[in-house]
Amino acid sequence: MNFIDKALDVHARALDVRSRRVEVLARNIANADTPHYKAQDIDFRAVLNNARRDPLAATQKAHFNQADPESPDRLMYRVPFNVSFDGNTVELNIEQAQYGKAAADYQATLQFLEQRVSSIRKALKGE
Repeated sequence: MNFIDKALDVHARALDVRSRRVEVLARNIANADTPHYKAQDIDFRAVLNNARRDPLAATQKAHFNQADPESPDRLMYRVPFNVSFDGNTVELNIEQAQYGKAAADYQATLQFLEQRVSSIRKALKGE
């Protein structure tokens, strides 16, 4: 892994996970009227912690971690506050609020990453 990959590794992964979360929330909003659609979300913290964990880390001398059977996105189903008659668990006001927060988080991560790249570029130029 080279210097730039090391400098941007966690932030690039965070941006990728935030992007996937925005997509999942948008899919929930798009399916707000689809019967029996189950709203999903991504646990950002769990995905990032899983990405940083060593996949071959032994818990004991004779044991090794196996591949996680869950999806890499750690998609979870959202538990609704109100029950709908058609089995849909999307609550539009909650999804829209989560989408707005996720979009703001994505933008903040992107700006942080841009500042990091800018500082690396300045260091390489000798400024």
